[in-house]
Amino acid sequence: MTRIRAWFPTLLLVLLFGLPAASPSFAALETPFLAEKVASGKLPPVDQRIPSEPHLVTFDDDSGKPGQPGGDLTMMMSRAKDVRILFAYSYARLVAYNTDLNLEADILKSVEAEDNKVFTLHLRPGHRWSDGSPFTAEDFRYWWEDVILNPDLPPFTPPPEMLSGGEPPKFEVLDETTVRYTWKEPNPVFLPALAAARPLEIFGPSAYLKKFHVKYAEAAELKARVKEAGQKSWAHLHNRMDNAYDNDNPDMPTLQPWVNTTAAPAERFVFVRNPFYHRIDEAGHQLPYIDRILVQIADSKIIPAKAGAGEADLQARYIRFDNYTFLKQAAKRNDYKVDLWKVGSGAHLALFPNMNIADPEWRKLFRDVRLRRALSLAIDRDELNEVIYYGLAQASNNTVLPRSPLFKPEYQKAWTNYDVAQANRLLDEIGLTKRGSENVRLLPDGRPMEIIVETAGESTEEVDVLELIADSWRKIGVKLFTKPSQLEVLRNRIYAGQTMMAIAKGVDNGIPTADMAPTEFVPMDQNQYEWPKWGQFYQTGGTAGEKPDMPQPMELMDLMTEWRTAKDTAARADAWHRILAIHADNVFTIGLINGTLQPVVVRSTLRNVPDEGIFSWDPGAHFGIYRPDTFWFARKS
Repeated sequence: MTRIRAWFPTLLLVLLFGLPAASPSFAALETPFLAEKVASGKLPPVDQRIPSEPHLVTFDDDSGKPGQPGGDLTMMMSRAKDVRILFAYSYARLVAYNTDLNLEADILKSVEAEDNKVFTLHLRPGHRWSDGSPFTAEDFRYWWEDVILNPDLPPFTPPPEMLSGGEPPKFEVLDETTVRYTWKEPNPVFLPALAAARPLEIFGPSAYLKKFHVKYAEAAELKARVKEAGQKSWAHLHNRMDNAYDNDNPDMPTLQPWVNTTAAPAERFVFVRNPFYHRIDEAGHQLPYIDRILVQIADSKIIPAKAGAGEADLQARYIRFDNYTFLKQAAKRNDYKVDLWKVGSGAHLALFPNMNIADPEWRKLFRDVRLRRALSLAIDRDELNEVIYYGLAQASNNTVLPRSPLFKPEYQKAWTNYDVAQANRLLDEIGLTKRGSENVRLLPDGRPMEIIVETAGESTEEVDVLELIADSWRKIGVKLFTKPSQLEVLRNRIYAGQTMMAIAKGVDNGIPTADMAPTEFVPMDQNQYEWPKWGQFYQTGGTAGEKPDMPQPMELMDLMTEWRTAKDTAARADAWHRILAIHADNVFTIGLINGTLQPVVVRSTLRNVPDEGIFSWDPGAHFGIYRPDTFWFARKS
């Protein structure tokens, strides 16, 4: 068993983070925000609240400087439901990505991984949940045996990341701070899933959740709780109370740096520091530095204006590049700066033809690669770049970015050159030669070839882009209509096969390495708008959705299996390249441009927020890999 710091390129290792644990002479400093509670006996002193081997955070020139505790940080969200993004931003994970996109132990003390089959997880002794209850192997056992393997509780089956070769792992509790998962076949997606922006949570606060579980709770008390909560059964109640990511249960203990104290609905949510958080800095300060995060709810359309007026200490969500000039002009006056971070998605925007659409005629057409290629060739991406993005972006397929070691120019450029003549030839080859009024092509059943592209309606940018595409598509006899909608409505329509085509951001992870799972390029998720029913089929183990019945998507699934069972990084890279080549040549999604920049509004006194960063959901959790628990406010002189 080797012991090294970096995760890549092998998975026969132990993951470590930071420096060795503090020595007995190390002096942890009490946080002023909690001093009164400690003095009154409501909280134990800090050296009794942190693990005996805490996660020691160090700094260098790239990661910032040690800070001072205190202060409130304000940001804005458009809906109460959006406070769940704080779980991503906070980014405390069993294992986490660092800024080099290597995995390192975080909540865990270490991980031993053998051939991607056996994973032994070591917890930090003395680690506690935010309510002070012990965080131990029992929290992992409870999640696996009493929740996941319980036929009465959703999701009724292990998550896909917990299956390899269709089989779940053998789970063992070795001692109070050690658990082990053993698969018969390699499961290289396991550790990356633990580090995701929305992570695979393989544990839960068992002492808290047992109050809602029929196996542990006193029957009369549980019945009363179910009735009081207005739930149908104990299982419904348990599911409602066990929802860490959504941040919608203020009573649920957490391991994140801040704890939500506000129940929805509300116009302002208050997150306060977790007194039992596991990270400390070299000076002995328990993190996070910031005492409270205040989340104001506002209409997404006015958030850029409110940020420009100085009402946010840190804001990127709901802000677009076309807000940059306005924000920059008001920055000095309202005591903030505006940084530009590179966007990490494979395409800033892409079109998603729904190959699972219910309409049989359109389903047949969207599954014909010649149609998808023609629609892509008929888009003038250079015009989009100049008119909408001031020439700062670049034409691109929806694929990996140049920063990724998997990048090849042919993936980026496949079927993206503007060629109306070739697009028309492809449509003629399909047999779409008849024309109706306004020279619009006719479908085989006589309907005009009118494509309705649905948007989430959160900005005018998508509508502006679609207007330019509509002009281009008229030259090939295709009429485009735009239909704004709300995100949840749009997703439900896509899932049901009612949406013809959607416009949205491309793949989240445009900067993968070979050791990261290629799941976004394979039909494995219902939220993949191009093949939602195939993704649902995979996610539910075949109990819902539709089994893939196109040769190329089926080949992608086979290549995913090859990636999972590959013996080394080189073999995983080979599977990746074949997946990317198939994806680019078949134009399952129609990428438009990438290389865009994300404005980030930062209060002038807020420290350790990088001037340049990658704004990426996975990997990265937007602000997450830059450790928001280390952000701090400097005092004005």
